[in-house]
Amino acid sequence: MEFYKKSINGKDIQIADYPGEKGPIIAIHGLTGTHKNMHYYAEKFKGEYRFIAIDLRGRGNSAETDLEPSIFKHAEDILVLIKELKIENPILLGHSMGAFISSIVASKLDSVKAVILLDGAAKMSDHQQAIVKPSLGRLSKIYESKDHYVEEIKRIYSNLGITWSETLQAAVEYEVGPSGDHWENRSTEARIVADFESFYQYDPKGICSSISCPVLLIYAKGDIGSMQPLFYLKDYEETQSFTKKIETVISDCNHYTMVFENRDDINGYIESFLNKIETKQVLIQN
Repeated sequence: MEFYKKSINGKDIQIADYPGEKGPIIAIHGLTGTHKNMHYYAEKFKGEYRFIAIDLRGRGNSAETDLEPSIFKHAEDILVLIKELKIENPILLGHSMGAFISSIVASKLDSVKAVILLDGAAKMSDHQQAIVKPSLGRLSKIYESKDHYVEEIKRIYSNLGITWSETLQAAVEYEVGPSGDHWENRSTEARIVADFESFYQYDPKGICSSISCPVLLIYAKGDIGSMQPLFYLKDYEETQSFTKKIETVISDCNHYTMVFENRDDINGYIESFLNKIETKQVLIQN
């Protein structure tokens, strides 16, 4: 794996680039995540596919966001990144916010080969506010040490039904850093909140009707600890209705365990979807 930065619109984007024969797959994480959230998918598909996972601006080792960030500005970063890396037919794999961004990119770029939506790109409601907003307070808190931060996140994730692991530990340690005499999350709470609020500007009809490539939607139906799923299946009705070539599958995982656990079911759904695309491409060429 090559770990490097690329200047996009004058701002650095951190990239984890795994070599592979096919692809590439560009993996885009969720609201408060980093490229490390896509670890299990990188491990599954690297080698066969070139797998490119990024830190969106305002996360990890990438530059800060604009003063007024949004999913639409992140999509512009991805569009420029694709051009800078000279990628001709990317496959986009997005989780949560990354799914919203992936669909926006695909709506603007006809050369996108396929899109995989991991529980995102849905119609928003007050239901998501109640689940997401309370968890964002950790971003502006200060901690005595990295270990204190990790212990708090471990408690939070336990309440979300997530089993702690070495992979999750590495992802959490990556998102925190020293600041003077204390430690804090590398993201700025107000800007993460602004990104989240921009989900409500997402128009499934306008965006999804402009996507011409095949799309795989993987819905996470599992409860999030004591809470209900982040999205209901009905929240995807417009996404499903206005996307020309969409396949929907349902996983019993929850919104978070679909990236924080190695999900054989989801790996199988993605593998089958990609194989169908490859087979169709061969038939067309012949």
